[in-house]
Amino acid sequence: MKILTASLLSLTALASQAHASSPDAWAAYDKTVLASCTKASGLKNVKPVGTPAQFDDRVGYTAVLLQGQYPQKHMKGQQGSELCLYNKQTKTAFVTEWDSIRPSTKSH
Repeated sequence: MKILTASLLSLTALASQAHASSPDAWAAYDKTVLASCTKASGLKNVKPVGTPAQFDDRVGYTAVLLQGQYPQKHMKGQQGSELCLYNKQTKTAFVTEWDSIRPSTKSH
């Protein structure tokens, strides 16, 4: 009976893992990440650039590059970029400005 129970638990775990990596599950996860990152962003009209970067589970983060407009009056609607790191375990988004990712338009 113990062997049967252990086998059923193993199969249940495998089935859960298979379900978690289904296209629908990934789409729902990406939607959650984007909503959390958008909420954490300080930019107006914020949109993702490209697709999320899925780091290995040992790292525990998904990265999303965001682009939008700075809301401050003195920025006059200037475009800005932010990098969002979404912690898979705590389901928390952390955002930092990352304008250096874009090519500079200023001449030196």
